[in-house]
Parts: sequence; structure tokens; C-alpha cells
Amino acid sequence: MILRALRLIVLSLAMSAAADTPTDRVDRVTKTPGLVAFWDFVRREEGGEQRFLAHVPEGATNDYALDAANYIKDYWGAGPDATYADFPLMGRGPFGEAIRIRAEENPDFRPFLYVPRSRLHDTPLDIKGAGKSVTVVVWAIRESGNHALAGIWHEGTDLKQKETSAIQKVERGQRQYALFAGLNKEGSACGHVSENGASSFLNRYALHKCNSVGTSPKVPWDAPAEVLDASWQCFAMTFDHGTDELTGWLNGEAGERWLENPKDDRLISSAYNAWKQGHLHREPGMQEGEDPAFPKDQFYNPPEDEPSSVKVVSETPEERVELREYRYTKVKVVKRGDTETRDLVALKLNPWWYPHDLYTPANDGSGGPFTIGRVIHSSRGVGFTGWIGGVAVFDRALTAEELKALTEVGRKPVN
Repeated sequence: MILRALRLIVLSLAMSAAADTPTDRVDRVTKTPGLVAFWDFVRREEGGEQRFLAHVPEGATNDYALDAANYIKDYWGAGPDATYADFPLMGRGPFGEAIRIRAEENPDFRPFLYVPRSRLHDTPLDIKGAGKSVTVVVWAIRESGNHALAGIWHEGTDLKQKETSAIQKVERGQRQYALFAGLNKEGSACGHVSENGASSFLNRYALHKCNSVGTSPKVPWDAPAEVLDASWQCFAMTFDHGTDELTGWLNGEAGERWLENPKDDRLISSAYNAWKQGHLHREPGMQEGEDPAFPKDQFYNPPEDEPSSVKVVSETPEERVELREYRYTKVKVVKRGDTETRDLVALKLNPWWYPHDLYTPANDGSGGPFTIGRVIHSSRGVGFTGWIGGVAVFDRALTAEELKALTEVGRKPVN
């Protein structure tokens, strides 16, 4: 622990001493091992549309130019086109510039920046499949909202609801990985991954997600310059295939977040049922409450081999009640004679146990784009609003020390 602390101090001192210019800061990000793409909203095409380009590893041929689009027009056939003019610039930021995602009042206008699937399929940004890990880092100031910051996360436009009644282009979910500004825990760093592109645990939504313990404040987009300059937050998510853990990080800190009574949660109750169905299925014969039609690949049963702690809640000659805490679950166990019943009473949201590979689209017609600021989805909500000063993607799970260093490099803006 002491050695780790010393390493972190050295990294932080090195960052504060060296990262004084945009070039220094960009170098620190691009020299972090595993970088796939880094948009600082400064690097642009020299000619043509002068779109934002990503910094990419030496020798890479795809610099992932960002297009502008209004997905409501693309899928509903309504609303205006989007252009770069719809993303006001701050004129400064952690790396010299930042874009604003606005709270658009027109319900037919939801602009985002994106790399079309046709230009990313099977490239290093298309992180998917067996053994793959990923990190997404976004330096942002959150004005409002809890939705998408960046990633490959086309939620689909196939949900049957009021917002889709007039839709012209229906597509199933094409989710892979993405970073959100909280979702169920607004303002946290929320990582989201999918093994099938679609939903989880028979819910209508994808539910493999994590939430950092820390949460970001709300800051008005037009706050005084000195307030904005002090308000940059470093959101990050890591998926480590080696440990099967999905973790949310805010400013280099993850923390353990538990959800008590998941059975009663509006969404996570589906994960509770997936846990319950997996346990019932492993018992011989048909059990009370077991659904034989529940798909086996949607069971959710994190490792529960050895508890980290056991607390006796109550004990009588007839009954013993224990609370067993495991890495990802807390389970109430009731023993009566030779019988034992189990119930999930808490589920860990950070880190979240994810035992799958990232979704692999069959071809470039069945995968989603990489988007910044918003994602394609059926509800058409405004989502996150505020400033985004940098987006980086890595093809491995960064360490806590590395994420803390990236937090420090973006702590103060450069003009």
C-alpha cells in the first residue's frame, strides 16, 4: 500500500510539473499504454469540413473524424440537420478547447457528434469479442442530466412506446460499451456494457452497468470562467475481462457502491430475478417460483464460494438466520433443520460483475456508431448537458494510478 501511494504521488507530481501546455497534456494521454483514440476538440482536418480528429497511435491510419447529426431526423424523419454550429465552443478547456451539449428545446432536435459504423467497423475503436477489455475517459462539466457521454451504444429504436409511434427507421439495440453521467445514480460515472447488443435479464433495457461512489455537481454552462475552470470532472469506466469487473471512476476514485433490497428496485429487480432463477435452476426438480422458460444465458450469479463475512441475524432452536457478504452480493440464509433458503438482499453496483464478452456485431450493418454527447435511443430525451473537454478510449482496463494521473492532467484548463 505504501509503495502504491508513493507511485501515485510521483505520478501526480510529474503531471503537475510537466502538463502545463496543451501539447504536454495531449502527450500524457496519448502515451498512456493502450490508447485507441483521443479527441481533444483542438485537432481538426486541415481542409474540407475541418471536422474534429482523434489523436491515434503512431502508424494508425484511421483518425476517426467526427460528423454531426440529429438522430431524430435520421430515425423519425423530423427536425433540422445538425452541424458543427450546434456545438458551441468554450475557447479553453483541459486540453485547450471544449464543446457544449445544450438542453435543446426542440423535441425533434437531438444533435451529437459521431463516427459512422462504416468508418469504425473492425478498427481498433470497435472493441468487442473474446478477451477484450476497455476504458473510456471523458473530461466534462455537467450542467444537468444523467445520460450518455461517449461510446458505442445505439440503444435501438424498437421499443413500443409513445415516442416511437411515428418512427420511420426501426432498429434493434447495437450496444457494446459506453460511459454515462450516472443513469440510475445521477452524476456518477456509469459504465455500460452489453453481451448481446440488446436487453438484459428479460427487461426491456440493458442492465449491465456500474456507478462510481462519487457524483459530479451540477454547474451552469454560463457560470463565471473561474467557476468553470475549477469544475472539470474526470469520468471514466473500465471493463477488465480478466476479473470480469465493470467499474465506474470519478476523478480517479471508484469506491464500493451497494444497492440494498434489489428486489424492490424498478430496474435492478430484473437482475434480482436473474439471480433467483439461476439458483432455483440448480436445485433438483422444479422449485417454487422457478421459471423454466427463463433463458440460461441471462442468469446472474456472481461467485459466492466463500463469504468475506458472516453475521448471525437471529438464532433459535428451530431457525438460524445469517447474512453472508460476498464480493458482489449479500445473501440472507435461513436454516431450518436440514433445509436452507437463500435470498439476495444487496447487489454491488461498483464494481459490477460482468462475466461476458463485449457484443460483436455480425457486420457493419448491424453495429452502432461511436457517439459523443448523446446516443441513439427510443425515448428521445435531452440527456447530458454541459461541457465536454476531451474523450479518450483505451483497449485495456487502466489502473487506479493511471486514472488518477489522467484526472490531474485535466484538472485545470489551458487557454
